[in-house]
Amino acid sequence: MKTENYLKKIVVSQHKGNPEGMYSVCSYNRYVIEATLLQAMEDGSPILIESTCNQVNQFGGYTGMKPVNFRDFIFSIAGSMQFPPERIIYGGDHLGPYPFCDEPVESAMTKAKEMVRQYVQAGAIKIHLDTSMRCADDLGTKDTPLDKEVIAERCALLCRIAEDNCAVMSRNGMSTQEPLYVIGTEVPTPGGSDEVEEGLKITKVEDLEETIALTKESFYRNKLQGAWERVIAVVVQPGVEHGDHTIIEYDRQKVKELTDALKKHPGIVFEGHATDYQTANGLRAMVEDGIAFLKVGPSLTFAAREALFLLSYIEEELSSFNIGMKRSRFIYSLEQAMLKNPVHWRKHYTGSERELFFARKYSLFDRARYYLGDEDVVEALKTLIENLRSVDLPLSLISQFFPGQYGKIRREELEKDPEALIRDRIRGVLADYSFAVGYRS
Repeated sequence: MKTENYLKKIVVSQHKGNPEGMYSVCSYNRYVIEATLLQAMEDGSPILIESTCNQVNQFGGYTGMKPVNFRDFIFSIAGSMQFPPERIIYGGDHLGPYPFCDEPVESAMTKAKEMVRQYVQAGAIKIHLDTSMRCADDLGTKDTPLDKEVIAERCALLCRIAEDNCAVMSRNGMSTQEPLYVIGTEVPTPGGSDEVEEGLKITKVEDLEETIALTKESFYRNKLQGAWERVIAVVVQPGVEHGDHTIIEYDRQKVKELTDALKKHPGIVFEGHATDYQTANGLRAMVEDGIAFLKVGPSLTFAAREALFLLSYIEEELSSFNIGMKRSRFIYSLEQAMLKNPVHWRKHYTGSERELFFARKYSLFDRARYYLGDEDVVEALKTLIENLRSVDLPLSLISQFFPGQYGKIRREELEKDPEALIRDRIRGVLADYSFAVGYRS
């Protein structure tokens, strides 16, 4: 089955009363991608990996990767693990002027169009078009919502670029699948939000209906009727979010009016962003209520960070008995990298110096994920892994710091290897999503 048909099948199944879904991994962390592939191997399922507009774009984003580079990165890892490439779905998230919104609209939209073109050329099948953010010369204040008709028209303009580029690729004999589109936006901006501290606003039914109606009108006005038939989801805020140290759980009763409204739109499901840290049952309830596509990212790198800290604690214990072991000081290196370049966390963390110190390490926003590629952090991680591989890891320490993985090692289901421990810790999160979308009981 083509990957685009798999996504369409989910929409059809949802409207037939079968609560199928799919989770979307939004991360460029190697351990997260490896864990995702391992989970999919066990489930016998395809995988959906997406990158955001500020993470990956034509200028490299904060990862330093263009869309084609990120695609090749995913497929390279998959090839090394012998994962079938035809089961990988690549998507683009929040594609629009967001990374360039400090510029005038003409410049920002020109760059947004080029970004969409490059995502399509890189083989992105699932395209989330998000033009909800203000540009520098848009009328009104920064905190005033952009006019919805303007949002819809800009969305159609970006869709036209995707459609035209797909047609050119097809005429040139390049293998391509028609893009499937996601429209709308949730309240938080790409990368996280502190809205949970301010009061969460569930998407209103009238706003949903207006988004669908105006976007459809703009698509038709721009002769994109065929593309409209491939709009498979609308992003909504279903009342889930997390803050530094708090989580708002999914409450299906509070969103019943919104989820009931989906019945009027048989070709569309909901997409939920910021679903991180929800319980397995909460995620399953979301899928049952029509929130078929679940975006996940920070909770996966949070699990990776947890594992790296736990390995550091094991290293600390071992080094006290092994004077020849030069400690990696991984946790210290990560903290120093965040202090040296606070751009990725300064706007997200508030409080006293003690509170900031705690947040940099343990906040659920997991802004630490932006620093795992720092040169000094990478070197510290390399030393950490080498140190732990240079000894026979005591089962007693694995039991102390990785009790969940300890049992798997005893049952010979998991290697006694530091990187295997990291991946399995991440899979603990992925297992909840696998259950939620129906891959496992």
